[in-house]
Formats: sequence, C-alpha cells, structure tokens
Amino acid sequence: MPRPKRADEAGAIYHALNRGNARRTIFHKNADYKAFERILAEGLQRYAVELLAYQLMPNHWHIVLKPTRDGEMGQLLRWVTGTHTMRYHAHYHTSGEGHVYQGRFKSFPVQDDDHFHVICRYVERNALRAGLVARVEAWRWGSLWRWVQAMEPVPRLLSPW
Repeated sequence: MPRPKRADEAGAIYHALNRGNARRTIFHKNADYKAFERILAEGLQRYAVELLAYQLMPNHWHIVLKPTRDGEMGQLLRWVTGTHTMRYHAHYHTSGEGHVYQGRFKSFPVQDDDHFHVICRYVERNALRAGLVARVEAWRWGSLWRWVQAMEPVPRLLSPW
C-alpha cells in the first residue's frame, strides 16, 4: 500500500525536519554545516521554495519553508537529503555502512500567523534549549544568526517574511 500523499501546496508554510539515523551525529565539524548550507542553497536555486527559518543541529535539522509551486517542498527536501547523504558518505568513506537519516523528512503545515511565529521561535531556539550556546543568536548554523548579521553571508538562503 503506498504512503499517503503529503501536503505540499504553493503558498502554504511548512515546518520540516529530519534526524540522523538512530539519532547519530550528521554534522561533525563546522565544514559539515557549511557543506549542508551550500547544498540547501543549491536546492533553493533548483526548486521554487522560500526558506523562512532554519536550524542545523548536530544530529538533526529544522526548516521552515514556503513552496511557491505545488509539490516543490517535497522535491527540494528529497534532493537536499539525497545529495547530503551522497556527499556525507563520500566525505566520510561510509558508503554501504547504513543510512544517514532515520527516514524521509517529516513536515507539518503551519496553521496561521501566530503558529508561524511560534514555530520560527521554536526552530531558532533549538540550540539554546540543547545547551549548545548561551544566547540564541550565537548559534552560527541557523537563521537567527543570519538575520542579525549586517549582510546575509554567502550562500544566501533566507527569503524575506
């Protein structure tokens, strides 16, 4: 029996996430985070999706996005996770040693403006809750850090709200 079709409508906002298999670390060093941001930027060039907030954590990531064409969120996130997996295995010489991700990404529709703000706050506070930083904006691998820079660093990822 096929999986139920996931919601993926143009103009809607979604909170998507994925975890390392068995909650293993998927970002081991700063270069891993940078590589994932480059993959995400490539994907955003390929697919009609706006990135509104994100946070990369050692063993998972959260992304808040808005597809501008039906079906684009799924295509973007399949491409990002597939590309990240291939590059991860190539870099760490782990091909054939199992999955990087626990499964396909999860996504949840954001209901309204209040829910959107709650979700963005949740996503951007993830590193603080995990005890990785003392101040939310200090976590380099998320959208809040990018928002507080004088100019968004390259690669450019964020779409204005």
